[in-house]
Amino acid sequence: MKIAVKLLGLSMLLFCFSGVLTAQEPGNIMMIGAEEEVEEDRPLDDIVEKRTIVQKRVLAYDHVREADILWEKRIWRVIDVREKMNLPFSYPERPFFTILMDAAKSGEITVYSAEDDKFSNKMTIDEVNSIGSSVDTVTTFDPETYEEQIQIVSNDLNPEDVKRFRLKEIWFFDQESSTLQVRIMGIAPLLDERDENGNFKYERPLFWVYYPAAREILARERAFNGENDNSPLSWGDIFEMRKFASYIFKASNVKDERIQDYLSGVDRLWESDKIRQEIFNFEHDLWSY
Repeated sequence: MKIAVKLLGLSMLLFCFSGVLTAQEPGNIMMIGAEEEVEEDRPLDDIVEKRTIVQKRVLAYDHVREADILWEKRIWRVIDVREKMNLPFSYPERPFFTILMDAAKSGEITVYSAEDDKFSNKMTIDEVNSIGSSVDTVTTFDPETYEEQIQIVSNDLNPEDVKRFRLKEIWFFDQESSTLQVRIMGIAPLLDERDENGNFKYERPLFWVYYPAAREILARERAFNGENDNSPLSWGDIFEMRKFASYIFKASNVKDERIQDYLSGVDRLWESDKIRQEIFNFEHDLWSY
């Protein structure tokens, strides 16, 4: 009986002590209430919060043995964002180039120098930050003293200036599954170089992204789906489902030449389509009916 009385008194003492602590720290209560109030005041610009894309994970590529690769062909393509099917690449809210640059600056993906397309030299964060940026000197005049002043102005790269992307991929036939497959190896944004008068000189790749290592990031980035706003596609879906328009400008050859090196005009398009047909005809010719 005495033990029960002591336990009851001890529990009452602890209850009173916890009440005193709560009364002495009203700031914690106000802080929690403030956080809840902030969350309640933030409107949701949708019916429900969409988390499917953010939580999406990609499956690893199927293992392919070297002995099962009967045939392969390296292809280089160009994606022009001004084509109707490629308009999601230039979606103003978040262009595809901005996604690549943000991921490269934060270190989420590694980008490689555009000296070659074999992913030889990694670029540092400082080198990435300096991509497309330039420094100019501007002459101004003081409105009061009319003295000439020289100001240094930095120009950042506008995502709208990137109108084309280069794609490197490998087509191969897997004997084990008896299927023709494709693996995208790299993506490179292209920037037009112009002279002082604004005349086009040439286009150059800014950097190369190794696509297999960037699949996880691209799978969590939303791409615009004009058919259904409630069913957004990820950029991983765009590339894996081949939902883009492109043309071939180079195929592996003994001279390592581009199509423009030996053809001109409309013949380039015919040659590009010829290479595409040869790839699909290879699989077709393996079967007998």
